[in-house]
Amino acid sequence: MGEQLSLFDFIKEPIKVTKPIRLIELFAGYGSQSLALKRLGASFEYYKAIEFDKYAMASFNAIHNTEFVPTDIRNVKGADLEIVHKEHYTYLLTYSFPCTDLSIAGKQAGMARGSGTRSGLLWEVERILKECNELGNLPDILVMENVTEVHGKKNRVHFDEWCEFLSNIGYVNYWEDLNAADYGVAQHRVRCFMVSILGDYSFKFPEPIPLNTVMKDYLEDEVDERFYVKSQKAYDLIIKLIDDGKLSEDNALTDRQTDRQTDRQTDRQTDRLCVDGTINKPDKINVANCIKTKDRGFSNHRKEENGIVESRFY
Repeated sequence: MGEQLSLFDFIKEPIKVTKPIRLIELFAGYGSQSLALKRLGASFEYYKAIEFDKYAMASFNAIHNTEFVPTDIRNVKGADLEIVHKEHYTYLLTYSFPCTDLSIAGKQAGMARGSGTRSGLLWEVERILKECNELGNLPDILVMENVTEVHGKKNRVHFDEWCEFLSNIGYVNYWEDLNAADYGVAQHRVRCFMVSILGDYSFKFPEPIPLNTVMKDYLEDEVDERFYVKSQKAYDLIIKLIDDGKLSEDNALTDRQTDRQTDRQTDRQTDRLCVDGTINKPDKINVANCIKTKDRGFSNHRKEENGIVESRFY
């Protein structure tokens, strides 16, 4: 996927980051890119964080011990990124723009230039990079993460337009759809990643690694009562699962303590949810699929049926 390999890719020098990183996070959220660099042990500086939502920005500051203020990307200029002294620093800019209008869970309004959609904020990044280019100071590396629909049929023309723009100002783009389950996370979560490198360098996405964790490794043995859902919606969901044959009525009616001790797993051979109770209990919970937003808490797609249900009728 992404740009096709050519003979020149084998001639190009692989990209290597040898200078301290100044990280610029657009659409920063709570700073997941910062967390990734921190966990990798990279030498980096929390240089700029652009985030509109005040609560997300508060979370960012609390997690990373920073003091950034909420900022609307539409008010950010290229000069505001302060890309200077590039001989001493590598400038890494991330721009995981909103997927709200790309995801199949939404109205799929798209990301066309001038559309006014939330996903259309991508083109604010174009404006900022144009201004940086005019100043002669572009970031060295760009990283994007988004849903795979970013290059889907409805959005491909705009995705290609974006890639062409980056190429025209000197970047070489490499993009690929990666599954979290291939990189140590017990969840099937596929996302598109694009790395754009300023200059004539090559890049290769990391090879998959063996998955040594299962869903059970992430679950707590004891959960405080306040985290249990007690509502008519939860009751209706359990009834529906029973009616659809996805949940055993006997297991749904067990008390909470027994339910906590019950192992559950996604049966990957038959693509259905299994809740085994006391007979032939599985000792592991396998990789879970991503529960989609439009399913409101439980996937109804045959190959994505999974979940963990604890219940008690009152």
